[in-house]
Amino acid sequence: METTRTVRAPRAFRIALALVAIASLLGTVSVVAASSGAPTLSDVRAATAKYHDVAVARADGYGEFYICTDNNTPGVGAMGQHFANGPLVFGDPEIDAVHPEVLIYAPQPDGGWKLVGVEYVVLQADWEAAHPGTTPTVLGLPLKPVPAGNRYGLDPFYQRHVWLWQNNPSGMFEDWNPKVSCRGNGDPA
Repeated sequence: METTRTVRAPRAFRIALALVAIASLLGTVSVVAASSGAPTLSDVRAATAKYHDVAVARADGYGEFYICTDNNTPGVGAMGQHFANGPLVFGDPEIDAVHPEVLIYAPQPDGGWKLVGVEYVVLQADWEAAHPGTTPTVLGLPLKPVPAGNRYGLDPFYQRHVWLWQNNPSGMFEDWNPKVSCRGNGDPA
């Protein structure tokens, strides 16, 4: 009678094989999550990286809106100079994470601009006409309502800042960034 002998792989090999299986499984999960269609911060960074060059932003329809938005409360900082894309703001009831309505720049000592973030904006009337009974969201967060009588002279709107390109100690999605300044040329309201 013949005896069958089982040969076991060394323990290190079995562990390595298990890790490869887990990595494959996690890769599948990541692919499934990525294919869900929800943009990520990385997607927004990739889509807006070209706007470090203000000339590219201007060529794509972004231009200065209002004046540099500052805050006169010590330590609060600024929102910076908004460069808005009019057709994405006025009459467009959608929010698309990789096509922000506003780019945010900080003025530099040499007179140039530094891209520091993006802002999502939709007029309340446009949103509610297209999506009654809902609040707009972006990147999984609700946009904040801004009433009429605001400093910009706009009808009520929703907005959300995202500080992609400048760290904000107050939080990535907060309105004001203490690390941004209008360099004395802003709206101190």
